[in-house]
Amino acid sequence: MAATLDWRQWREEQAKRLERITGESLETWAARLRQASLPDRPAITAWLAERGVTGYAAMLLRYEQLGYPDFMTATADSLVDGQYADRPALRPIYDAVLEAALGLGDVTVQTRKTYVSLLTPRRTFVRVQATTLKRVDVALRLEAEPGGRLVRSRHENMPVQFGLTTVEDLDGEAVDLMRRTYEANV
Repeated sequence: MAATLDWRQWREEQAKRLERITGESLETWAARLRQASLPDRPAITAWLAERGVTGYAAMLLRYEQLGYPDFMTATADSLVDGQYADRPALRPIYDAVLEAALGLGDVTVQTRKTYVSLLTPRRTFVRVQATTLKRVDVALRLEAEPGGRLVRSRHENMPVQFGLTTVEDLDGEAVDLMRRTYEANV
């Protein structure tokens, strides 16, 4: 079973967060911002901070006021297509990783501009990214020491990763590492 998250779910989650934090709805805050007639991002950010609205809630309100960037409103498919546009030979590797991950259990696919996160019902467990023109990296939220095919990852919550340069590199060992990671994060 897989679900794909897009910007609408993010918007909904952040609207709920905003209301939980401030007690007021997204619509109320958006109306206040329109009424304030603030000229740009720094002015909006400062105005919101003065009222205790920071972080993702402030980001949401800036997007509502100034418009969402293209990557936020793009479909998951178009984002993935963009990630592999200049490296089409790597797309089959991504597709194989996704297929293997979906076989692990309840996985949600969250596509970003430059990478794809795979989530258990609890949290992100894998990050897939075409890091170079010749390699897809699979970062794992797994407590494991680098060694063998595992190397240290540069992602704080994903301590290790392995690289794939061909579909064949996604062998039983690689899938087992993904399975162990999934099970550790369910």
